[in-house]
Amino acid sequence: MSTKKKKKRKKKQHRFFWFVIKLQIVLMLVVLAGFGYYYFGGYADQIQQMRREAVQEVSASDDSTFIPSQTCSVFDKDGKLISERRGDKNAQYVKYEDIPKNFVAAIISIEDKKFYQHNGVDLKGLVRAVKATVMSKLKKSQGGTQGGSTITMQLAKLIYMQPKQTWQYKVKQMFLAWELEKRYSKDKIMEFYLNNVYFANGYYGIDAACHGYFNCELKDLDVSQTAYLCAIPNRPSNYDPVTHPDNTITRRNLILKNMRDDGKISQEEYYEATKEEIALNRPKKSDTEKINSSIDTYTYDCATRALMEQEGFQFKYYFDSDKEKKSYGEAYDELYSACQKKLFSGGYKIYTTIDMEKQKELQSAIDDTLKGFKDKSKDGTYKMQAAAVSIDNNSGYVVAIVGGRKQDSDNYTLNRAYQSYRQPGSSIKPLLVYTPQLERGYTPDTVVDDHKLKDGPSNANNTYAGKIPLRYAVAHSINTIAWQLYDELTPKAGLQYLKNMNFAQIKDGDYTLATSLGGFTKGVSSLEMASGYAAVENDGLYREPTCVKSIVDSDENVVYTSSLTEKTVYKQDAARMMTDIMTSVMDSGTGRSAKLADMPCAGKTGTTNDHKDGWFCGFTRYYTTAVWVGCDYPKAISNLSGSTYPAQIWKAYMSAAHEGLSSLDFLPYAQLSDDFKNQQKQEEEEHDKMREENQIEENQTDDQQTSESQQKDNTTDGSSENDNQPDNNDSNAGDQNNNSKPEHSGDNDSGESGGNTDTPENGENTNKPDNSGTTDNSGDTGESGDTGGGNVQ
Repeated sequence: MSTKKKKKRKKKQHRFFWFVIKLQIVLMLVVLAGFGYYYFGGYADQIQQMRREAVQEVSASDDSTFIPSQTCSVFDKDGKLISERRGDKNAQYVKYEDIPKNFVAAIISIEDKKFYQHNGVDLKGLVRAVKATVMSKLKKSQGGTQGGSTITMQLAKLIYMQPKQTWQYKVKQMFLAWELEKRYSKDKIMEFYLNNVYFANGYYGIDAACHGYFNCELKDLDVSQTAYLCAIPNRPSNYDPVTHPDNTITRRNLILKNMRDDGKISQEEYYEATKEEIALNRPKKSDTEKINSSIDTYTYDCATRALMEQEGFQFKYYFDSDKEKKSYGEAYDELYSACQKKLFSGGYKIYTTIDMEKQKELQSAIDDTLKGFKDKSKDGTYKMQAAAVSIDNNSGYVVAIVGGRKQDSDNYTLNRAYQSYRQPGSSIKPLLVYTPQLERGYTPDTVVDDHKLKDGPSNANNTYAGKIPLRYAVAHSINTIAWQLYDELTPKAGLQYLKNMNFAQIKDGDYTLATSLGGFTKGVSSLEMASGYAAVENDGLYREPTCVKSIVDSDENVVYTSSLTEKTVYKQDAARMMTDIMTSVMDSGTGRSAKLADMPCAGKTGTTNDHKDGWFCGFTRYYTTAVWVGCDYPKAISNLSGSTYPAQIWKAYMSAAHEGLSSLDFLPYAQLSDDFKNQQKQEEEEHDKMREENQIEENQTDDQQTSESQQKDNTTDGSSENDNQPDNNDSNAGDQNNNSKPEHSGDNDSGESGGNTDTPENGENTNKPDNSGTTDNSGDTGESGDTGGGNVQ
């Protein structure tokens, strides 16, 4: 067949393909119209009521309706004001004539190309959205779907509605959009929209975003910065310049391309704008704002999720498919944004459990311990960072939370304590391995065998302790024991304990033995570790961490009251035995340096390979505190281990927190019966016998190989040059490049780092799925070292 005929045939196939697609869309619309007539005919009264409501709501509006002005207030445990925030972050309302033309052009190019042609609802746009979705499914692409909401419909959602996935919601949104178009001009609608749309990090409206990210006036923005800001509103959590700067740049470039194609900028302007590097320039904070920064971000997140809960949103952490995860993430983001705007601009009062004295002590402990690390990134953020969370064991509420070191830069927005996910090292062992096994018959005195493992981790210097009590193995963080017990338990069973405590970033790749030593794909947050250890202290009962006790609206109506529910994760006796074992960590093990002088305490160190992350997690009867130390971009830090900086921070804070409190001993665990002890002893003897038999067989095999080798040597020169050389198969030489075989380093508690440790991890809400495709432990300008929910929650 000739090339000409092939092209002609291909063209016919292409036409036929598009004919089929168009026919499907037409048929679908016809079916929808018929279905709508049949179905909605029974809802005519309801639809008419929604139309009347839309008319009334828009008619009752005036310009002040679109100017967020009420203040959101946060109070500490004693009812004292901590901070205040307006929905516009104290920004100025911008009239249409003062909005740069490029800003309008940029937002139209990406959000609503037919803005000046439609009457509030773009029916053709809805068809295009259906078509794009069909094509993306056919091509199995990820980015081909489009939304059908116009800017006017988005404004209606921002001002009048709370997002819901129902047909009634969409119908009323359309009615509101039509009414807005009748009442206001296009320019006025654009003005309202740009002053209310969310730009992430608490910035509502273009003036707040401009000053918040670039610390300049709107008129001073160049076209690249303008497109950069316009990239955010579509999905603020995904295009957040602080936590996902690469995503923001990618969308900025798309907007610039659209502006060029629309004739709003030239090819040369497009080229120059895409080459421009974006540098955030965020305003400095007062000393009070620096201390309260971590409180604000966490409190607003807890309060926003509380309002979502009131709306009936069901938080999820794990999903059966990527499609389910994506759908959940979109619904989460939409409602989160709406509830946060409602919170910031609705005059709400948030009453928390934050203890400001403890907050200051925790911040000081971090700042003082790390004051010698002065290196900063380009944006002024300290490279060496820390995060910590403290929970009141009596109530279960968070009393202090610090997301990083105190500093001048407003790039400190990221709260590493709940938004960042890092490798936990051996600090995960009590939650993942030991307490579960204590439920299954192990005790602190159970004898375990520290020996060389064929396919497992090696100990430092390739030495092994042999038969030792489990208590000793935990106290000295012996990796071979954790590996063996986890192998016996199985990763599936162990990880379920973490999932039961809402650890948000458990991935498919975590179902390996490496997680027993802290080798996760993404990692854990300080908040998760604190709540997990608090569950051990609380006799195995888990309580979802929060600092919000109640929320009151502008009319003094209580709209939310927290009531922490307890969920059994570990058996009481197992939790108490684990606590008892961890007191030995403080007395004679890797946590000796953190031991409190006059208060019984229990804890565990954690250190990852190459000393990139250090942890100390522990508790008394009064408080549980988890501390992480490391760099936002994971890098080896000399002398960083769980027993150094993290332990120093933990001890400094906990000593201050317990000042004046009476000494309280931990509750005892039940003693085992003689029958159970005899049964356990019998099992140990059988195990020892099997080990001896296996050793005899191994020795016989070795003797045979030695004999054959000697016979071979005798046929040459009668000696062996390698008699004194170690067998490479028995050395630790190969472990250096094998992440599944970390070295045990005694008090340094070096575990398995695993995961994506050489890339920054971008923070997100822990109750939302991670949709970024990257890790989730974010630095303020991508300078970070996961998500969560996500984000997912």
